[in-house]
Amino acid sequence: MDKIIIKGGNSLQGQVNVDGSKKATLILQAAAAFSTQGTVTLENVPAVADMKLMNQLLESLNIKTAYGEKSRQLVLNASFGLESEIAADYLTQLPDAWLLAIPIMVRTGHARVALPEDYDLKEIDMTLRGLEILGAQVKRDKEAIELNSTHLVGTRFQLSNPSLMTTLNLILAATTAQGLTTIENASADPEVIELGNFLNKMGAQVHGAGTTTIRVQGVSFMRGAQHTVVPDRIEAGTWMVASAITNGDVIVHNIIPAHNAPLITALTDMGATIIKQDNGLRVLGTSVLLPAVVHSGAHFGLSRDLEAQVAALMMIANGVSRIEHDDESGFDYLEQLQVLDGQFSVDGQQVEISGPAPLVGQEVQASDYRTALSLVLAGLAASGITQVKNPHHVDDAILDFIPKLQKLGGKVDLIHLTDDVNGPELAIDDGE
Repeated sequence: MDKIIIKGGNSLQGQVNVDGSKKATLILQAAAAFSTQGTVTLENVPAVADMKLMNQLLESLNIKTAYGEKSRQLVLNASFGLESEIAADYLTQLPDAWLLAIPIMVRTGHARVALPEDYDLKEIDMTLRGLEILGAQVKRDKEAIELNSTHLVGTRFQLSNPSLMTTLNLILAATTAQGLTTIENASADPEVIELGNFLNKMGAQVHGAGTTTIRVQGVSFMRGAQHTVVPDRIEAGTWMVASAITNGDVIVHNIIPAHNAPLITALTDMGATIIKQDNGLRVLGTSVLLPAVVHSGAHFGLSRDLEAQVAALMMIANGVSRIEHDDESGFDYLEQLQVLDGQFSVDGQQVEISGPAPLVGQEVQASDYRTALSLVLAGLAASGITQVKNPHHVDDAILDFIPKLQKLGGKVDLIHLTDDVNGPELAIDDGE
């Protein structure tokens, strides 16, 4: 049984470097399957488990991969004939495996995605309908989804909601479709910009990525390219919140401020001081945090992947803060923050968080990486010892998170326990 053990009360100080974006890496790995000539070279690729699993999937499709742990360079060669089936095991562990279905269909005329038992198709329903409109034949059953196409034709889409996954998939499909494809009400997330920039290096014609209207002029040929993966905005944002929640002074290097503009606004509203520096931001906390109102979700709102971390910060602010959603989902992380004595009330599409709550360390359990990161940050601000079970979720999100946190002065450790061991607080040296 593994746990993260946190002794709260320390102010984080120092400098931290942000690694390449895990999400963007997975998207670019999938897009590389379009290349029929030359190799794709990706720089600044984080050595996270999902990237390595995607490489295994690429190898199963006859795409050659080579990754350097020290150089953080990934070289992909998709110029060979491709296999056309994605096994269910990959989709279970790696939802982004879906992104490979379209390049496979375009390259081979056919793609089969085997479905795990009880798989929910809701996330890709708009994608499947979009592919049909472009001219693909889509066959659905309980065991698999099969895509067939020899000729896609561009069209105009008006998305019912600005889904990131749908936007990415439609851009991929439109890249080699005949004529012009227009995607309105598209996701404007940084990952869309990253995909557009990368595809254009490969020979595509993607215009407007990062706005709500994207136009793609289809091309007939895609080649290899070299590209440096953008910094991970979720890691960057997590370090910014970590500094604020501990009244710290942390310089976050290798960050693109525009990718975290809503978070910067929220932190500034709450009293943190943020100073632009060369290739970084300095984030200084405050002893008196103010309440704030943030909107989480699509179209330039706070990323859902940072919402739980910001909620932890709001729990120690002086007053009532509010997080607003476009729907009624996504507040599951609050249950475990409540164990630490966080105070909140959910009302439909919004949650009100009352502070300052005197957070008290307890044993809590992370169900996903968002919850895991929020619990670690809350533990840094809590009195006593916080124990976070299922710590692997942290590694799923941020490479070397615990060592980086320790370097900033956080009293945190990853320990391995047997069920009969007591006193895990002994893993933390008070340093007094």
